Amino acid sequence: MSQSKPSIIIVPGSFSLPEFYDAVTDRVASKGYEIKAIRLRSTEKLQQPATMYDDAAAIANEVAALVDQGKEVILVAHSYGGVPASESIKGLAKTEDSGKAGGIVNLAYLTAVVPELGASSADVLADIPTENRVELQLEDDGYLVMANPTASASLCFSDLPVEEGEAWMKRFARHSAASFTNPLTYAGYKDLPVSYLLCADDKVIPAREQQKGIDMIERETGREVDVTVIQTGHFPIPSAPEKVVDWITSLASRYEKGK
Repeated sequence: MSQSKPSIIIVPGSFSLPEFYDAVTDRVASKGYEIKAIRLRSTEKLQQPATMYDDAAAIANEVAALVDQGKEVILVAHSYGGVPASESIKGLAKTEDSGKAGGIVNLAYLTAVVPELGASSADVLADIPTENRVELQLEDDGYLVMANPTASASLCFSDLPVEEGEAWMKRFARHSAASFTNPLTYAGYKDLPVSYLLCADDKVIPAREQQKGIDMIERETGREVDVTVIQTGHFPIPSAPEKVVDWITSLASRYEKGK
């Protein structure tokens, strides 16, 4: 039997760790929801850097454990996380034809990278203007690091004081370079209702690029994307956690039983 409230899984952005989302997960949990931010394999120190498909498999494993318990799941994907989240959904969506008590009921993108089938994260980001691109450095072991943390902070944390943004940058993990080049082989957004939190002041994925992703989803699915707009930068968790919490709980309340 499905639980009265849906469970929520947050898929972090590139270079980001689960604890970066604590300001949101703690607040959402306090409202009675089961919520967890997972760790991407692409940020783990492995002998062979993980691919996007490894990230997708890790997401699918987390979701499957909840689905096996008959739980409904909202998958929230931030930034790069939009790609492996989309990839991970195969066989896990709860639809009228699935016959499952549990399953993913909503795919929610938070200023995310959403490629067309056959395209990669790098393909989407190639359209970003030069002045909005975070400068990255490839290390010998196949991992990327921020080449200019100060400049990156001004883009990633544009709505925080400079010192706070730089402090966040110092916490970033390294990220597998290969994961950005792996093409999407499963367009999970075709299986489910899609929501999108558009961050209008984002300097990493500008609003017009976010809108391109939304337009692509609507074109490919023939369904309207449920869009909410907030005036924040690319990483609104430290700068405006209450806005992200309000968005997530508003989505989740639609799937509560007995309401």
